[in-house]
Amino acid sequence: MTIDFKPSCLSAWIGSLPLDNHVKAVSMMMEYTPDIPLWIQLPHFKSEGMIAQFLPGLPGVKIDEDRTFIQANGDSFDQEILAFFEEYMDIIEDDAKLGDSRFALSNEAAPGFFEFIKKLEVLKKPPVAIKGQISGPFTFSTGIVDQDGRAIFYDDQLRDAATKSLALKARWQVQQLKKYGAPVIMFLDEPGLTGFGSSAFISVSRQDVEACLEEVIAAVHEEGALAGVHVCGNAEWSIILDSSADIVSFDAYSFFDKFILYPDQINNFMEKGGIIAWGIVPTGDVETVEKESVETLALLWEKEVLQMEAIGIDRSMIIEQSLITPSCGTGSLPLDIAEKVIRMTRELSEKIRKLSGV
Repeated sequence: MTIDFKPSCLSAWIGSLPLDNHVKAVSMMMEYTPDIPLWIQLPHFKSEGMIAQFLPGLPGVKIDEDRTFIQANGDSFDQEILAFFEEYMDIIEDDAKLGDSRFALSNEAAPGFFEFIKKLEVLKKPPVAIKGQISGPFTFSTGIVDQDGRAIFYDDQLRDAATKSLALKARWQVQQLKKYGAPVIMFLDEPGLTGFGSSAFISVSRQDVEACLEEVIAAVHEEGALAGVHVCGNAEWSIILDSSADIVSFDAYSFFDKFILYPDQINNFMEKGGIIAWGIVPTGDVETVEKESVETLALLWEKEVLQMEAIGIDRSMIIEQSLITPSCGTGSLPLDIAEKVIRMTRELSEKIRKLSGV
């Protein structure tokens, strides 16, 4: 797809903070990343967990004390899933119905989104881009189980419902965010892909994973937005680099040595205009964050850029088609450490852009 967006090493976030106040979260976000603002998830609230936040609307959802699952063997399930797919098809035929559907985010499920919208409403000029996020279909479908404790990814019908739900929730987000006059970026958070190929997912086919990803990415593209895939660990990077994703977001601090093992795919991805989101500011633990500085991270960035050049990618392309981000969200860190992460992200971006003449 063609969207005029060249990030040129601007900073962006992976959207969580260790706060319990959405107004404060939006304020902090706008202070540190006004060029590419985003809505913030607060893991302090159980309902804002990566899986829980996007569960509403799926058929068969049951919450039994501390256990959440899909009850696919219940008396009413057949009727529930039929109603789900009927509503889905109605929206595919007439997307004007999306806004009042089960696929629209609610203030109860995503208060950070609606607090973000309030801020966008009063901006004096559009930002460079606007970022949203949603759980990726593989992570989501392997993170929620049925009544027997089996991940719904292994049930074709439930996997299909989950993927279609996420696709329409992503479309709904884009529809809301593109009203504000800037390119929209929708990140699919896929930490579960770190386990693909392991014994835990030995029976999962690459074809099924790719199909899920492509369906959600296609929905984002249909609304005229860019789709990114974020994995905060090591992964089978060819799955993402060979996909239709516009942005690949990875932990460049800890896993660049694994990522660079895919030179042909990286070259092809960037040649077609793909953007690399360098998660080069660590978020893994307090000690690691404390020992790093903008200067040490700038040296690490330069070392990694040299390796990218060595596989045949021109530095000007790297600069133009890169974002600078934290390696993952900061929701599990102490607030002062989280603030150091986001401050270093902004300052590192500014340093790289200045040295690069951007």
